[in-house]
Amino acid sequence: MSINTNWYIIIGAPSSGKTEVIRDLAFLGYTTLAEVSRDLIDAEISKGKTVKEVRVNEAEFQKRVLQIRIKAENKIPPKQTIFIDGGGIPSNIAYYQIVGLDPTIVIKEAKKRKYRGVFFLERLPFEKDYARVEDEKIVSDLDRLLYEAYVNLGYDVI
Repeated sequence: MSINTNWYIIIGAPSSGKTEVIRDLAFLGYTTLAEVSRDLIDAEISKGKTVKEVRVNEAEFQKRVLQIRIKAENKIPPKQTIFIDGGGIPSNIAYYQIVGLDPTIVIKEAKKRKYRGVFFLERLPFEKDYARVEDEKIVSDLDRLLYEAYVNLGYDVI
């Protein structure tokens, strides 16, 4: 049985403007949740690690991201209106597929909640930054897989 939430998901490939949209929504007074993978990277960098060290094993990194997302979402009251950067738990389906992990556990977890809305941002020119390790092919694959993950779970993706 899934719990209906009042949560909105902002998804899209890396460098599609998700974080900028979230910043604008926060500026307008909406409650937002930052991208957990970037928060994880920033936390590890603050301990003296490099991005390369943090993401040396991308499969393990994605497992950590999933666990952090689950914990973060479990703390949000279902009736609270919130906009989530980088997608909710279903986004991990795409990332698990990219790194060769079986996404079954992610799908099972994703079905525990129903998001109010899913907004998919179209790709923009890819801009590499300190936290991104993806190349153009991975970004293209993620663009497709992220969209498919939500559609396959029954969402009307906007």
